[in-house]
Amino acid sequence: MNIDQTYNSPRQMQLDDPQLQSNSNLLSDLTTADTSTLRQVLLDLIIKYAYVEGDFVLSSGAKSSYYINCKQVTLRAEGALALGRLLFQLLPEDTAAVAGLTLGADPMVSAVSVVSAVQGNPIPALIIRKKAKGHGTQAYIEGPSLAAAAKIVVLEDVVTTGGSALTAVERLQDAGYQVTQILALVDREQGGNELYQSKEIKFQALFSIKEIQQYST
Repeated sequence: MNIDQTYNSPRQMQLDDPQLQSNSNLLSDLTTADTSTLRQVLLDLIIKYAYVEGDFVLSSGAKSSYYINCKQVTLRAEGALALGRLLFQLLPEDTAAVAGLTLGADPMVSAVSVVSAVQGNPIPALIIRKKAKGHGTQAYIEGPSLAAAAKIVVLEDVVTTGGSALTAVERLQDAGYQVTQILALVDREQGGNELYQSKEIKFQALFSIKEIQQYST
């Protein structure tokens, strides 16, 4: 899926630039910005709000000298819009839905779904629970029911070892859907890509940790 639009004002979108008049102006610009500008704005947001250096323990239990909280970006209007447009461009034409494991993927799947509607090709979003609902249908998957074998793309904010997105893939496969691709905002390059390759699942991230760290210096 492709968005063939050009940005109508050369790069004046530095987030710390006093010339930036308001968030509404930025959002207006982002609706027509080209891919290069969308990537730059998203990278600026990650560096400013999401990337922190220090001593941290990850959910996997591993220690890290940095932490990336992408929800600080994906839950901002400008971050969601830039991310939604970039990921929408990467979806295969036969994508029936986007899905992801709660909580990190929730704003991502919503952003892509909204962008798809604006582009005239509405794609539903699915949210995968970590545990089955404790009442009612006791379902793992929240969202519209799809046809059997529907092709779904899984989204993830930060991929480390790859386990979270793979959980979403397995839940969707158990429900009778096909998943052949995972898209991420950031790849920490700590085994996720290799895991997905072993499962014959395509993987692509908008940014590697190397790109972010190089840009942050």
